Amino acid sequence: MKMKLINAGSLNYDTTYHVEHMVRPGETIAAEKMETACGGKGLNQSVAAASAGAEVYHAGIVGEDGEELIRAAKERGVHTEWIRRLSGRNSGRAMILLDRKGQNSIVVYAGTNHAFDEAYGREILEKALPGDFLLLQNEINDVPGLAAAAAEKGVKVAWNPSPFRPEWVERMLPCTKLLFINEVEGEQLTGEKEPLNILDRLKEWRNMEVVLTLGDVGAYYQGDGIRLFQESFLVPVEDTTAAGDTFTGYYLAEVMRGKNPGQCLRTAAAAAALAVSRKGAVPSIPQWEQVVEFLGATVSK
Repeated sequence: MKMKLINAGSLNYDTTYHVEHMVRPGETIAAEKMETACGGKGLNQSVAAASAGAEVYHAGIVGEDGEELIRAAKERGVHTEWIRRLSGRNSGRAMILLDRKGQNSIVVYAGTNHAFDEAYGREILEKALPGDFLLLQNEINDVPGLAAAAAEKGVKVAWNPSPFRPEWVERMLPCTKLLFINEVEGEQLTGEKEPLNILDRLKEWRNMEVVLTLGDVGAYYQGDGIRLFQESFLVPVEDTTAAGDTFTGYYLAEVMRGKNPGQCLRTAAAAAALAVSRKGAVPSIPQWEQVVEFLGATVSK
């Protein structure tokens, strides 16, 4: 049976305000433009992995207003039959400030993303088989409980600890097979600022592989006694929203294909580069054929 990726994650409506620069404390500025799209770290990562060819089942909760979120996942090949609808509640929301350089700041409101309960968690994991992946972020509740139950069943846990929840770290790291972090999350986890020092501190978790992304610099892989680095592909930046999620989804899809870490890094970096060259969250995530074409073009140069 084909390995599957179960993503227990958020689904949000993103409202993006285009601004000249990020707001400073006490400052009021005018937005140049406003756009609304489907997003959420969970949805973004599911769409990315499915676009890369993985068998993805999204487990999440939306409110009465959530039909468009479900449609956005389904249109990109994500299995949506496990998504629950909750009456009388609103789906998650994210407010994104996007400056003229393509950098963003994000505020997230959980909404129904924090309506996970023990019964739903059991229902999700009943359908998981040893060797499957469970992908988790911190935009839903009860993440440590889901991770512990999955690990006990032989399901491989991939964790992206964003937004950072320090109270979950002690319970999550022993369960995590594959950790996805950026520099900020790396510092929050280890107290270290330099990428190599972050990786050194995480070596004590010997059974855990680490992928550390560094924005337009590149990304590191550490695991199985090796450390690899992949430079970012330089492209004109339109919007960095969902770039990290695109990287995560594509990396996992390549792992599920049996590719080695170097190949996984390269493909994920290419997908992330295409994502930052477009606007929006889900709309910016490239299809597999586009990533293959982009990689082919870089080889021929």
